[in-house]
Amino acid sequence: MIEPRRDEYFMREALRLANKAAAAGEVPIGAVAVREGKIIARAHNQVELLKDATAHAEMLVLTQAEAAVGDWRLTNCDLYVTKEPCAMCTGAIVHTRIRRVIFGCTDPSAGAAGSVINLLQMPGFNHRCDIASGVLQNECAAILRDFFRKRRDEQDRSCL
Repeated sequence: MIEPRRDEYFMREALRLANKAAAAGEVPIGAVAVREGKIIARAHNQVELLKDATAHAEMLVLTQAEAAVGDWRLTNCDLYVTKEPCAMCTGAIVHTRIRRVIFGCTDPSAGAAGSVINLLQMPGFNHRCDIASGVLQNECAAILRDFFRKRRDEQDRSCL
C-alpha cells in the first residue's frame, strides 16, 4: 500500500542529499534505499568528484544497498530518487530487482521510467518495478532548476 506521508519522509532525505550534491558542484540528485521502513543506503551524484559518468546517485545507492543486504538482489527494497532515473540507472534498478521506485520530478529529455521510455515496466524483462512519481515534485524540480540557472549565470559572467 502506498503511504504518501511515508513517501514524503524518505523523499525529504533524498532532497537533503541532492542539496549536498549541489553544494559540491554536482547535479543535485539524491537517492535513498529503504528496506522494512528503514534507510539502508544514501547517495548523491558524484560524477564530477569521481570523474565517473556512472556515478549517478541511483547507481551509488544500489551498490551501498547491496552491501547492506549482503546480496545483489534487492527484492524487498524501495528506491527514492529526486529525479526520474535515466536508462543506465533503470537498467541497474531492474537487474537488482528493486520492488518500487519513487521519484520526485520527471525528466522529459532522458527519463526512463515513463517520460521517454519506461524500462522499469518492460513486458519482456524478467522483473518489473512499481512506480510512484511526483512525490515532492515542486521541491525536486526547483533544486534542479536553481542549480542550472546558477550555472548559466556563472557562465554568462565569465564571458564578460
